[in-house]
Amino acid sequence: MQTSPTTTAAAAPPAAGHPDLSTVPRIDFLLLALAVSGVAFSAPLITATAAPALAIAFWRNCIASGVLSPIALLRHRAELRAMSRRTVLLCLAAGAFLAVHFSMWLPSLRMTSIASSTALCTITPLWTTLFLRLRGQHVPRTVWVGTGIAFCGVLVLTGVDFTLSARALAGDGLALGAGIAASGYFLLGSEVRRSTSTTAYTFVCYTTTAALLLVGCLASGQALTGYSADTWMKILLLTVAAQFLGHSLSNRVVRTLGPSLVSTAILLETPGAALIAAVWLGQMPPLAVYPAVAMVLLGLVVVIRGQQRRP
Repeated sequence: MQTSPTTTAAAAPPAAGHPDLSTVPRIDFLLLALAVSGVAFSAPLITATAAPALAIAFWRNCIASGVLSPIALLRHRAELRAMSRRTVLLCLAAGAFLAVHFSMWLPSLRMTSIASSTALCTITPLWTTLFLRLRGQHVPRTVWVGTGIAFCGVLVLTGVDFTLSARALAGDGLALGAGIAASGYFLLGSEVRRSTSTTAYTFVCYTTTAALLLVGCLASGQALTGYSADTWMKILLLTVAAQFLGHSLSNRVVRTLGPSLVSTAILLETPGAALIAAVWLGQMPPLAVYPAVAMVLLGLVVVIRGQQRRP
């Protein structure tokens, strides 16, 4: 499920590249659909799991790290030993950002609606664009237009939740912060993966995230055991669906489908999660949420398309 350094580099074509989709094997489109489905189940599963939010985040990363351990330590031992100090520090920093992301996003799912939380958290590309601009990189006008559209959707979302309760508004704030933390995680990860395999990177990153979340759980007194068999099953399903199925398959098909199509497809997590929550959990958000989510998605699509154009 993981890729070697050579494959990883090949799976990240230039941002301006547009592959000929007529030559792509049909199985890759099916794999992309499965990846989107995997991440879409994340928020509903977390909401339905009867365990503390921080503990869910810990076990998700701990299990993922445990599964990766024999692969990383046996097949990538030489690569791990050869990592430079800078690469290791970047991996550790990425793991820290991911821990912050989980510690903010998971609690938000129990304070606001799944649709609002997921939409606010998935505006990560917008924060990434802003950070890149602060680093001196050119940002096309189209990207700024998309940013404006998406933030209008964010304002509508927070306005809707404000009419519900102050708790929902606080949940929106946590989801927004989780998106910012995720952008830091993605930026650091993209830098590491230029020279490091996905297996080696994710092993160090997930292990760091699990360790930090464990400290958070112990410090806050959250129970790490004593769950029912149903709860453990949902935690395992969450790890398989979101961590391995979603992320691994996305990395698998990005080489043939291109980053633009894959990134745009992953945005379907927001309406997908809202639909799953409505059918499975009976969580029906106010009607005003739907046009707001549509605005966020439209803005993100415009941003991604703008990033494919050369300045």
